[in-house]
Amino acid sequence: MRSLRTRLIIGVIGGMLLLLTVFSLIVYGVIRRALVNQFDASLASVAQILAASVELDGDKIELEFEVQQMPEFLNAERPTHYQLWGANGTVIAKSPLLGTDNLLFIEGSLNELVLGTSQDKSGQPQRIAGLKFMPRIADSNDEDKDADGDDKDEYDADYRPPTNVQALTLVVARYAGGLYGQLGFLRWLLLIASAAVIALSFIIAAVIVRKGLRPLNSIAAEIATIREDSLTTRIAAEHVPAEVVQIKNRLNELLSRLQASFNRERQFNADVAHELRTPLAGLRSTIEVTLSRTRDNDEYKRVFSDCQAIVVNMQTMVNNLLVLARLDAQQISFHTERIRLAELVNSCWRAFSDKALERQIRFDNSIEPELTCESDRQNLSIVLSNILDNAVEYADEGGQIRTIACSKNNTVEVSISNTGCQLTTEQAPQVFDCFWRGNLSRSDTGTHCGLGLALVQRLVRALGGNAFAELQPGGIFIIRLILSA
Repeated sequence: MRSLRTRLIIGVIGGMLLLLTVFSLIVYGVIRRALVNQFDASLASVAQILAASVELDGDKIELEFEVQQMPEFLNAERPTHYQLWGANGTVIAKSPLLGTDNLLFIEGSLNELVLGTSQDKSGQPQRIAGLKFMPRIADSNDEDKDADGDDKDEYDADYRPPTNVQALTLVVARYAGGLYGQLGFLRWLLLIASAAVIALSFIIAAVIVRKGLRPLNSIAAEIATIREDSLTTRIAAEHVPAEVVQIKNRLNELLSRLQASFNRERQFNADVAHELRTPLAGLRSTIEVTLSRTRDNDEYKRVFSDCQAIVVNMQTMVNNLLVLARLDAQQISFHTERIRLAELVNSCWRAFSDKALERQIRFDNSIEPELTCESDRQNLSIVLSNILDNAVEYADEGGQIRTIACSKNNTVEVSISNTGCQLTTEQAPQVFDCFWRGNLSRSDTGTHCGLGLALVQRLVRALGGNAFAELQPGGIFIIRLILSA
């Protein structure tokens, strides 16, 4: 693909070339028409004068001697010729310089001037005018006066001779080399001027485009200096056009997202290392203490049971991380089916009922038995189990866990709440962040790793819904799920 600079220059020059071509054609056409009209008007005037000088005296047609001797008919360099034909096509008169040559015979309507172009015997261009007219009848009593007493020195187009007089045809030709030479010079002048304008336009366009693209080059230079360890840098190009300001702002927003992503990755790596280090250290210390001396079978069983619990927790965390990675890569497929929510919630609750009974936590499933949704049963079970596990863990002693649901606009909203929440309103939305826990001291590391609710939100979104967390007065923590009905 051509560079932006090349495309802009080609576009500007192409537009200029088109405009100059149209402009030159219009100018040439207007000037050519004006010159030709002026030339033809002079030629027509000569034809009118010649026609007015023709008289019919009896059977003899006469042409005034003074008209025949007009200087333009005697100029050999830029000659003007005339030729007069009778009604039967015989040549009555012609200009002295025409010699034995004949002009092109042009016949039109009576008193209608016909104009055209031809070439003389030497191939030079000439303009010709043909006129068919009725000659004047010579008056023996008053040859030089008309009925009004005026001189008959001009051809009268309204004159009507007797009916027995036949029309004559007059053709006048004038050398037009000078006219077409001027037009040729005009064509070259317009062509050279257009070429000069295009050349200057190319230089000016190149300078303007280079200057106009300078802000982009400046931004590119600033981007080139940004590395993964300097994502806090922002593009600060000044004096940029309004169109480039939007690009600069979007790039700065992209850098902000990249910085946040890198920070999350660093924090994620630190959290994973911390979450794995603590159970591994506990597992190692337990094994080392056990191996420090010989113990009975009951002690070994207790140690192995503790190690197994630690390993199970670590395996759960690794599995959750693997599911999150697959969700991000869109490598998990879903099988959608009709699910009765109340039945599925009761099924998921059985795994936590004993722990809830120990802490005297009441569970109230208020979902209508007939309420259903369209979802993947296995993954929705993971979602509900993680939420219920979190509720049992953080509800207060003797507290309550409650589930309710309702249908709204082709969706089903499921709310799972528990009492005894110690979070603030600002902290509630953070429960979906990986490895985030309300207990900043992380005293429960090894038991909870802060991935359960993060997995909940990712799974629900992958299923076509969404998950929200909020805190109500009285320490009631609620997680709302929006599912497809």
